[in-house]
Amino acid sequence: MNIHEHQAKEILKEYGAPISNGVVIKSIDDLKVKIKNLKKKELVLKAQIHAGGRGKAGGIKLIKNISELEDEVKKMLGKTLVTHQTGPEGREVKRLYIEEASSISKEFYLSCLVDRETSKIAFISSTEGGMDIEKVAAENPEKIITNKIDLKKDGPEEKEIDKIISIFKFNSEQKKIASNLVKSLYHIIVSKDASLIEINPLIITKSNKIICLDAKMNFDDNAIFRHPEILKLRDLNEEDPAEIEASKYDLAYIKLNGSIGCMVNGAGLAMATMDIIKLYGEEPANFLDVGGGASKEKVSAAFKLILSDKNVKGILINIFGGIMRCDVLAQGVVDAAKEINLSVPLVVRLAGTNFKEGKEILDRSNLKILSASDLNDAAKKIVEAIK
Repeated sequence: MNIHEHQAKEILKEYGAPISNGVVIKSIDDLKVKIKNLKKKELVLKAQIHAGGRGKAGGIKLIKNISELEDEVKKMLGKTLVTHQTGPEGREVKRLYIEEASSISKEFYLSCLVDRETSKIAFISSTEGGMDIEKVAAENPEKIITNKIDLKKDGPEEKEIDKIISIFKFNSEQKKIASNLVKSLYHIIVSKDASLIEINPLIITKSNKIICLDAKMNFDDNAIFRHPEILKLRDLNEEDPAEIEASKYDLAYIKLNGSIGCMVNGAGLAMATMDIIKLYGEEPANFLDVGGGASKEKVSAAFKLILSDKNVKGILINIFGGIMRCDVLAQGVVDAAKEINLSVPLVVRLAGTNFKEGKEILDRSNLKILSASDLNDAAKKIVEAIK
């Protein structure tokens, strides 16, 4: 789960990290009330969307005075920002963050994330702040250092912290602040079940202060049940409506750009299904894992979810029945297909628990369903069917 910049900064502030003074607004009326909390005349206006590249798209403005601020707020609220991360459809700006401007002397990059390969917390540090870290990695890899640390109750040791911040060449006073910042990031990622915290840029001001000028945080969806305070920060306006609907039924769904909808049980099998669709020359329209013990209602919801995508020209259902029974899945598919008058080709491959009973339900349905003997056969048939 992603959150907005202003929300990430509130969490940083809670853990003692240095941030600029700022307010969030959703209307001109909000502005009139909250502007009193800002002390500086020079301000920065930032669109709050779950995507990078806001500045290049006109989503970040340096403001010189209050009258200019009101004009820019009116222009930016409701504007659709298109960045390299939003896709061509862009994102509508429904909230803004206004913070006191900082006089920047130097910009750095600092992040921490869960490194799944080593089961450690990885800290990434770079002297190239304000840039996409992927671009820095490709063009100037020597300007990035990565340090991986073991999970510890009290956080990273001083010698580990020294390695993390060594690339920044801070003075003694700045090192103390940076050390506390590293500890804060560590405690946030562990205690809040975050998967990524990114400070880009981390700056030194002309008065030698360290400030987290921008902040991004992602959280592990599977651990959200432990953190109601984080779940409250969820902004449904920033999420795909289909993925919101999927979450209501506990379906693992991600929309893609292809033409073949997939319904599979098990993440590994879902990935294999998507791969074989590409092998036969087409693209999957989604990743959808219905899980191990899906009910008829859950399967029906998954089926409707796939068909809500107008790009879908055919559907491939690939089920290996273990905990999930193939007859339950088949009945859910039949019910959903009849309810919405299925008009695209459907190929079903069933194996495992009650697959014979499931096949009988499909055969008796009088629907145009193509059966497949194995995954290879299923992929061939659905690709041929949509052509």
